[in-house]
Order: sequence, then C-alpha cells, then structure tokens
Amino acid sequence: MSDTGQVHLRIEAGVASVVFDRPQARNAMTWAMYEQLMAICRQLHQDASVRVVTFRGAGGEAFVAGTDIAQFQAFGHGAQGGADGLAYEQKIDACMDLLTGLPMPTVAVVEGWCVGGGLAIATGCDFRIATPAAKFGVPIAKTLGNCLSMANLARLQSVWGAQRVRRMLLLAEMISADEALACGCLQAIAPPGEIDAAAQALTHKLAALAPVTQRVSKEGLRRLALSQLPADEDLIRAAYGSADFREGVQAFVDKRAPVWKGL
Repeated sequence: MSDTGQVHLRIEAGVASVVFDRPQARNAMTWAMYEQLMAICRQLHQDASVRVVTFRGAGGEAFVAGTDIAQFQAFGHGAQGGADGLAYEQKIDACMDLLTGLPMPTVAVVEGWCVGGGLAIATGCDFRIATPAAKFGVPIAKTLGNCLSMANLARLQSVWGAQRVRRMLLLAEMISADEALACGCLQAIAPPGEIDAAAQALTHKLAALAPVTQRVSKEGLRRLALSQLPADEDLIRAAYGSADFREGVQAFVDKRAPVWKGL
C-alpha cells in the first residue's frame, strides 16, 4: 500500500462502496486521495445503476482523521500562505460539491475518529451510522490554527447546529456518538460486530424507495444549506497566512504542543 493512500470504489447490486484506505495514518487524506475521491464522485454522477453509496474508512480505527497535516509544510509564509490556503479550501469545496451533489442517497459508516476533512465528508452524506466509540470534531483550534471555508461551515451548521459547531471550532471539543445520536446527526449506533449489518439494512431500505424523489429532495436541501453564502477569502487568507498556522503545522510534525501567539 502506498503511503499516499488509496480511495477504492466497488459497485455491487446497485450499491457503491467507497473506502478510504490509509489505516496506518488513520485514513488521513492526502492530495492524491482527494483527487481519487473526486474522480469516484464524477463516475458515480454518471452511473444511473447506483442507488446508494456508502463511505467508510479502512482498519476500524478511524473514518477519516482529517487531511494529512504534514502536507501543509509546503505552504508558503504570509501572503503566499494565505493564497495557498485559499487554493486548498477551494479544492476541498470542489470535492465536497461533488460528494454532496451525488443524486443518490449516501451513507457514512463511521468507526472511531471522524475529524476535520473526515467530518466534512461524513456531514456531506445524507445519513451517518457509527460505532459507540466514534468521535466527531474539528479540533483545529488545538492542532493547526487554520479555518474552514464558508461553504464548509454552512454544511456543518445545517447538520450539527450552530452551537455544536462553535464547540467543535472554538473549544476544539469532540462530539460523542451518543450525543450525535441524541441530536439527530446519527441515524443509528451499532457495535463494531453489527455495523456492517446496520449499514446493509439502511442501504437496502434506501434503494427500495423512489429515486426521483430522493434526487430532487437532496438537491433542494443542498441548495438551501448553501444559499446566500457571504464572502470568505479574507478570513481564509488571514488564517493560512498567519504565523500561528505555521507554528501549528511545525508543532504537529515535531509532535509537540503548539505555542499560539495570535499573529
């Protein structure tokens, strides 16, 4: 297996299964994996035989533990860092537009950590089921010092609610599976030995229902979530161009706690 990871697609009996396969890094997404995910979504957009898509991580320890932070070492400083961050967030938004725009129902099967970019992917799905130990969050105020795009914020808020998103972003809190179920963000919790059966039951139920209704309802909800988004380039440039962002990346690579200076 390449250290850059792989995103696999398998289609069987109208159900497409997408697997993020980099378990040695908790399935943290590399640039190559994002490209593969986008290519898979483009393929699925054109395949009318697919009625449901599932997304899950390999290894049982994580769904996706965010974007591989070491890749941010290549970002520039100051204004160049801001420009690099803007290009990155635009690429993530393009990937999420493809995923959320899939015409068929989508299900995230979450085992363990669902963090950062992983949370964005799971939130972009129509349904989520998880094991009891699953954790959901965007702890970038603790780890990296960057920010999210306005579209990503809107998608998170539409599913998780504004106050939970504040807890995730401003307090770097992780949301438990129990809380996610209680607030309606999870469809179900299943033990590790039963989550495959739970996923299969949900996909079978979705595949038996009216695809046109599902398709137009999905698109309507997607448009509502992203309607009238304000500008965000200044915010993204400020975060990714900051000295704190450089410190967050270096601290992660050095395996130490970052020292924030607000600069």
